Amino acid sequence: MNSSTIFPLPGQLLQQMQAAAKRRFRNFGGWAKAAGIPKETLSRLRTNASCDLRTLEALAHAAGYIITVAPATTTGGGNFPDELSRELEMKLLDLAASGNTDSDTWRQHGPAFFMGGLAVMLAGSRGFDREKYLRLADELHPGISTPEVFDRWLQQTPLRASRFLPMARKRKGIE
Repeated sequence: MNSSTIFPLPGQLLQQMQAAAKRRFRNFGGWAKAAGIPKETLSRLRTNASCDLRTLEALAHAAGYIITVAPATTTGGGNFPDELSRELEMKLLDLAASGNTDSDTWRQHGPAFFMGGLAVMLAGSRGFDREKYLRLADELHPGISTPEVFDRWLQQTPLRASRFLPMARKRKGIE
């Protein structure tokens, strides 16, 4: 297992926070100022392979996020998260609203089968790029987009489409 699987690059973390930062600030300069760093630093971090934890924490705090460390077993190794907490649901909504379809980023949010099913669900929803999300789904869990496998996902998932999709569309600005 390489370190990028365990530890995402700063740019990947910043991409996850970007939607929230845009809602709070008009531009990256405002986000950087609120975090107490030069905007050039924020620009460089988007492509750097490493950064100072204090800088990342300041950017996260300004965007309304926290940096945390969790055991790798938080998902129990199964097909679904052990618990669909409000906190996890909010993270999934942020991810959906961000438009990010990087499979490594998605894998950080939950088991591949669960996240692949979420991508299929978004692919079928108004305002989400069907092709991008179907490609992502099959990268996460090959075959998840087939009717039989997705049907199994729908029967077992703790995520309810009737609740999640309207919130995801609203967070993304799609009414």
